Amino acid sequence: MTSRRTVLGSALGATTAAALPGVAAAATAPPETSAAGGRWRLRNRMDSDEAWAGFLRGQDLLWHRLPTVWYEGPFLGDGRLGSMVYREPDANSIRFTVQHGEVQDHRPELGSGWGTARLPVGHLTLDPAGTITSVDWRLSLWNAELTGTVTTDKGTLTLSALIHDGILAARVTADGEEQVRWTFHPEEAISPRKIQEAPPAGYVANPPWTTQTTGDVEQVLQPLVGGGQTATAHRRLGDTLVLSVAHSHPSDTRAGEVSLRKVQRAGSYGELRAQHTRWWHAFYRKSFVSIPDQRLQSFHWIQLYKVASASRAGGPVMATSGPWLEPTPWPAVWWNLNVQLEYWLIHGSNHLELDSLVSTLRQSQEQLVANVPSAYRPDSAGIGRSSDMFGDRSVGMPGTGAEVGDLTWALHNAWLSYRHTMDESLLRDTIYPLLRRTINYYWHFLQPGDDGRLHLPSTLSPEYPVVPPRDTNYDLALIRWGCTTLLDATAQLGVDDPLKQRWQEILARLTPYPVDENGFMIGAETPYAQSHRHYSHLLMVYPLYLVNWDQPEQRELIEKTVVRWHALTGAHRGYSYTGAASMYAMMGRGDTALTYLKKFFDPTTRYPCRANTHYTEAGPVIETPLSASQSLHDMLCQSWGGVVRVFPAVPPSWPDVTLHDFRTEGAFLVSAVRTQGVTRFVRVRSLAGEPLELRHGLPEGRLTAVLDDGRPAHTRTTSEGTLAIDLPKGREVLLYTGERPDLVIAPVAVSEPGAAWGLP
Repeated sequence: MTSRRTVLGSALGATTAAALPGVAAAATAPPETSAAGGRWRLRNRMDSDEAWAGFLRGQDLLWHRLPTVWYEGPFLGDGRLGSMVYREPDANSIRFTVQHGEVQDHRPELGSGWGTARLPVGHLTLDPAGTITSVDWRLSLWNAELTGTVTTDKGTLTLSALIHDGILAARVTADGEEQVRWTFHPEEAISPRKIQEAPPAGYVANPPWTTQTTGDVEQVLQPLVGGGQTATAHRRLGDTLVLSVAHSHPSDTRAGEVSLRKVQRAGSYGELRAQHTRWWHAFYRKSFVSIPDQRLQSFHWIQLYKVASASRAGGPVMATSGPWLEPTPWPAVWWNLNVQLEYWLIHGSNHLELDSLVSTLRQSQEQLVANVPSAYRPDSAGIGRSSDMFGDRSVGMPGTGAEVGDLTWALHNAWLSYRHTMDESLLRDTIYPLLRRTINYYWHFLQPGDDGRLHLPSTLSPEYPVVPPRDTNYDLALIRWGCTTLLDATAQLGVDDPLKQRWQEILARLTPYPVDENGFMIGAETPYAQSHRHYSHLLMVYPLYLVNWDQPEQRELIEKTVVRWHALTGAHRGYSYTGAASMYAMMGRGDTALTYLKKFFDPTTRYPCRANTHYTEAGPVIETPLSASQSLHDMLCQSWGGVVRVFPAVPPSWPDVTLHDFRTEGAFLVSAVRTQGVTRFVRVRSLAGEPLELRHGLPEGRLTAVLDDGRPAHTRTTSEGTLAIDLPKGREVLLYTGERPDLVIAPVAVSEPGAAWGLP
């Protein structure tokens, strides 16, 4: 295993008011409930393995045609080891790719694209005796397992495959004249960026691999010029093949020892499957979402399967393609949007156990300090646009047109993880020290102007293709968010930080966001004048919510900026549509949000979502489909600015929605049911005892707010039109209007059918 270095990440809020029903004054529980003691409980019909297996079976991916490329086929993973399954190019074979999130080069002097790039491992082929004529496959989400058949002109191969705890296990049996034949094909240890450009000057190719056999275990050993080793081991156990990959650095022998031991100790397929399904079955039960659009509902559950296959806390931070490396110009971790979007959906779905971004930041703090020029290391930290799994990439300086805000944005993700857990150790040990350093780095370059304001010299607004301007909105938004968050953190942690006055001064004197007749500009004297796929100039709106729909004076500015962003076409990509969907969800416009979200799935767009829900531009990029699930979350529940908003932007075409144990900022679990276009009840459970302010979306009428012991909750309507509820840690409150409804958690009926994902 690779040793890791050391840092962390973040998010802030505001408040949404548009198109939401007024909040009625809370009333004492009505007489009919008082007679029964007022007690209540949810009737959760998703409380058994049978219910989950049946529901998720309806979301599975299916194949009745043989996939021929990676973005058509099944995919398996455990957060480190990954495999995609599709036809071997120009061959009568089935390819199982073998890639690993920790396998990388170790020559930082050659840059992240080559010197510390993710490196290919190899692939298996299942080589039938006959000619393949058809397949019938199912990727079971519930069991995280590929099952099915491969039919040839000589018989049938029946297969099952999964990845668990570093082991790829595939069980294949043959009928008729077929035979089970496996071959492992090592791949050259060179950056996948070779598809785009030649290696840089001074690049020396990694040595060729070697092979060795220990008993019935075959190994491929790949040494590296920069030190370290990748080792792949596999063996046959009756009808089952087991394979493991290990990577070590600086040791050039440990990977071989680890992979050999892993395969030698692997149990039977049945034993591995039992351990594997136990983890996945517990995983899914942590939250539940059901909407009447079958295609989108399935997509959402596939993204949860995908992110759990690609990331686990303590593991490698996701590179642009996750653990499924293919030829790509981006064989590293990209920090100017990709890594942020990859992790947003883990918060609402209640899956913080997948947060390898935060664990990477925590473990990489020393490296993040080393990334800034030496003169600034005593008090600063940063990261360049792309890096390896340890965050090893130097960052430039403001005034040189460098992209300097990416670590601050990543810390917003860590802040989101803190706000959704209220884990004070995360705030104290990771977010606070790192955010303090990133704001210090900005401080060194802020310059007072003739107007008395503080200005930032030229920096890059990510991906906008012009000479970098001064006062970029990207950086101004991150500076404002960072200073505000540090001041909040000092209050939360009880710290009397000597830099508090500096942060207050920055907030008071920082130049306003550059704005023109079309809305937010890229930066001072740089209008938004050409199509731009990134929303780097809109960060203050989303996801930071510093400028938001709860500020009526800002609504016109927000809307005309978003309209202008999409009016200039040509450069937009999938995440341009998912970002717009979330911004319109903030406005409470569910129909418009859904329209933009569905553009990502429109096959007539230039870069649509692919058959297996993966996505590609010039190469595989994992963040956009994951961000589409976050757009769906933003339509169903929002919690920025200290206010929980239930069903804030549900389109009329979704009259029925079920939400259960959706995690929000403040560490609340929200359950709510909507039928026939009306919210029937909302239940909130407090995990941390934080103040609860709620926009419940219930219809007008006599409102009941009752605690889990049957007593009325203490409530008050705040000046912002929200309901403040006293809810101690570990307690629950139920809200409804009129008669108490049926408190059932169950899937909703599908009103918009759709084909299964895959190649059905």
